Amino acid sequence: MEAEAAPLVSNDAIVLGLLAVLLGAVFWTSNSSIRFFKVFYRIFPPLLLCYFLPSLLNTFNVVDPDQSQLYFVSSRYLLPAALVLLTMSADLPATFKLGPKALIMFLTGTVGVMVGGPVALLVASTIAPDIIGVDGPEAVWRGMTTVAGSWIGGGANQAAMYEVFEVGDEIFSAWVAVDVIVANVWMAFLLFAASNATAIDRRVGSDSRAVDHLRVRAEAYESEHARIPELKDMMFILAIGFGAVAVSHLIASALAPWFGQFEAFEQISLSSSFFWLVLTATAIGVVLSFSRARQLTAVGSMKTGSVFIYILVASIGMNMDVTAIARNPEFFLIGFIWVSIHAALLILVALAIKAPTFFLAVGSQANIGGAASAPVVASAFHPSLAPVGVLLAVLGYILGTGAATLTGEILRVIGGG
Repeated sequence: MEAEAAPLVSNDAIVLGLLAVLLGAVFWTSNSSIRFFKVFYRIFPPLLLCYFLPSLLNTFNVVDPDQSQLYFVSSRYLLPAALVLLTMSADLPATFKLGPKALIMFLTGTVGVMVGGPVALLVASTIAPDIIGVDGPEAVWRGMTTVAGSWIGGGANQAAMYEVFEVGDEIFSAWVAVDVIVANVWMAFLLFAASNATAIDRRVGSDSRAVDHLRVRAEAYESEHARIPELKDMMFILAIGFGAVAVSHLIASALAPWFGQFEAFEQISLSSSFFWLVLTATAIGVVLSFSRARQLTAVGSMKTGSVFIYILVASIGMNMDVTAIARNPEFFLIGFIWVSIHAALLILVALAIKAPTFFLAVGSQANIGGAASAPVVASAFHPSLAPVGVLLAVLGYILGTGAATLTGEILRVIGGG
């Protein structure tokens, strides 16, 4: 086997600089008065570019995300800080009044993943019959169970499926590529929908008044209390954000091993340190939102949290290599059929209950993307809406292993020998 060429850049300091320059370039061009850029960004939202451009660094072997620690740092340090800052800046009483449609769309997304996987396997088997009727560690259906775990819950649920269904390493690696690329391509569609949400909701007659009311309240609060930030304000923001990160890691490092002693708790991902990290950071943000700390919104706490989110977006995008599609095309066919069924079911239910685009997008991403990217999609509508994505993603972690196990048993019946 021919050895893979070494990436052009392997120093994380340089990689971080490249990502920062790309983010800066997107923001500069998206605010440019040049006609080309105005037309371009009406079609492609800036957040989508912030996610897509870093993927080119991977595709053209400029960087190797497997060698980089930037995603780990972003998801373990910057994400919890962002969750705290965005959640504490939010109008949570108004957020909780959004109604049941957010939960309905989330659960619809879960059902879409559970149904979509088996149906996609059946459809693909008509084109490639050899993908079913065989068993063993490298069976296709076993690899699909890990995607089900990832798309209903997250990484911890994916790891649980890997163990429960005794998935072979080779098939697992192949389906990880499907998971990353298909999920990220779907996320790109959701970001595009977010940038056109008002027009979409108007066209289909969705009732977005609750979401609009929350967004307007957040903007009014920020405008009313806005002032020029001083150095002490920025230091307070960093102290709260990263102080909460420290507390979250402390609690996660204590609770995850304790829950890991009990198989019942492990089955619902309570042994995952990342689960406790996200949950603790969110809880701290909720508590702070009812304190004077919320006043830091006036000096940029929400904007600081958004900066952290954009760095996370770039590091997520860097993990996508679109050339992987050529290596296992039949697996990607299954993946795209799978997410298409998930999307179709969400659209049908959204039309039936007149749910706004926001609930569809966040309900989907809380399943497919989990806690790392659900707030990204939510904040694409408005930073004050990020907590909705976080809360639904946490619910996904709790449901993920059980729902994915049931999906895996259905896949076993269809794909096993």
